[in-house]
Amino acid sequence: MSYIALYRKWRPSTFDDIKGQDAIVTTLRNQIEANRIGHAYLFCGTRGTGKTSAAKVFAKAVNCEHPVNGNPCGQCANCRSIADGSSLDVIEMDAASNNGVETVRQIKDSVVYAPANCRYKVYIIDEAHQVTKDAFNALLKTLEEPPSYVIFILATTEPHRVPITITSRCQRYDFKRIATSTLEDRLKEVAGKEGISIEDRAVSYIAAKAEGGMRDALSLFDQCASFFLGKEITYDMTLDVLGAVDTSVFSEFLRTLAARSVTDSIKVIDRMIAQGRDPVIFTGDFIWYMRNVLLAKTAEDASQIVDVTAENLALIKKEAEAIPEEVLIRYIRVFSDLLNSLKFAADKRVLIEIAVIRICRPQMETDTASLNDRLKIIEDLIESGSLTKENLESKTKTLKPEESASEKETRQKALDTVKSLPKATIDDLKSINSRWNEIYSMMPQMYAACLRTSTPSVRPSDGRLMIQFVDDTVMFLCDDDAFKDYLDKAFEKVTGKKVDYELASYKQAKDSGQYYPPASVFGMEVSVDDSDFSDQ
Repeated sequence: MSYIALYRKWRPSTFDDIKGQDAIVTTLRNQIEANRIGHAYLFCGTRGTGKTSAAKVFAKAVNCEHPVNGNPCGQCANCRSIADGSSLDVIEMDAASNNGVETVRQIKDSVVYAPANCRYKVYIIDEAHQVTKDAFNALLKTLEEPPSYVIFILATTEPHRVPITITSRCQRYDFKRIATSTLEDRLKEVAGKEGISIEDRAVSYIAAKAEGGMRDALSLFDQCASFFLGKEITYDMTLDVLGAVDTSVFSEFLRTLAARSVTDSIKVIDRMIAQGRDPVIFTGDFIWYMRNVLLAKTAEDASQIVDVTAENLALIKKEAEAIPEEVLIRYIRVFSDLLNSLKFAADKRVLIEIAVIRICRPQMETDTASLNDRLKIIEDLIESGSLTKENLESKTKTLKPEESASEKETRQKALDTVKSLPKATIDDLKSINSRWNEIYSMMPQMYAACLRTSTPSVRPSDGRLMIQFVDDTVMFLCDDDAFKDYLDKAFEKVTGKKVDYELASYKQAKDSGQYYPPASVFGMEVSVDDSDFSDQ
């Protein structure tokens, strides 16, 4: 026998198999047990939520010779014939191709005949919203007063397109999107019965990508299982098959945008496309990631509404602290417009790059959100900063994920190595400006993007290196232990010595009287007189 797709093979055969629609299932089962069966039903809901499956189970249940608690037995002749599609009394129609008056006339002619073998003659009209207005009008009288042995079940994803004269004659049931946890449980159940090994993280990702649709979840799972036949399906494998992107890439991309680095942002796009990721999926998932960051910033308890791991939630909260909510909202709007355009674009990459430039260069835009973003930059340069390093640490210290013992040991060894190095001299510090590109190129891309737009300068009062960022937001994204570890190692490789430094934004440096015009911004050489410094 030829292979049967998983969503067909595991289609519900009883009410117990219908997942995530408990209220509807209970109502339909009670009607059957109490013999209070209606003559017309309207099943509404998004794709893959169980509308047609519920209609078929209902058709079997009302005609079953030996029902069990409202469920069809699945063994009697009626159940078997309905299940294999050979029953003359259950007529399933696709309204997408049978939507005219002629089809309705055939229905009106056939309802006058009693069922051949079953108790009820059931008409299941799928995609009912595609039936024409004239055809619906022709069906009105039959739908309102059919023979006692006839049941109509209309299934649709667009109930607003069904005339009110039809809906008023039906019992309406709205099928909701199935919870992610319910999808995960079903996928694990199917995987166990099919003998397929899959990581829990991969199951969670497939369930999330299905967006509440059981059929979509099983189809995606089937796709992954076919590609890695006989192997355990891992999270990374799932990303490869579905053309999706790991969450860490979204974090890196958001940081490069916040640093207003066009170069580093487009590098992320280059890497994503080179790996064969779908630009549309990437954009949609990135919008969802920014939504999570925005909720982490504005909601009282983000853990209740942001469905991510504790580790990712800590990272999201860190980014939420650093990026203003009006900036996030602007990013979401720009990428939402981009997503709509990508669906009809021939060259999707160009549109993504244009969106990146729009975000990194708000001065190019004239809309209110862009003007607000520009005003924020100006305010950061003029007004005194209310967020200090101490305040930031007090707010975020409980949000950082705990380091493992091995991670702590590795970091401590790196720190000990740096501490044992000789201290950098004035000449070493003055040479850093000319080798700045070499230094930040050794950093991970999300930090390199921030350092690309920053500049080093030497403070004359004590000969200490100051790293000045374009604004507070960029500085706060880098003010953590991981960044400092990477930078210490970069300084060690370039100078061979230990470099003491401080992080500051241009605004903070100017407000404290310690601001020195950086050469990379003003196009001038930074001249430093050795007499300005005390001996090291």
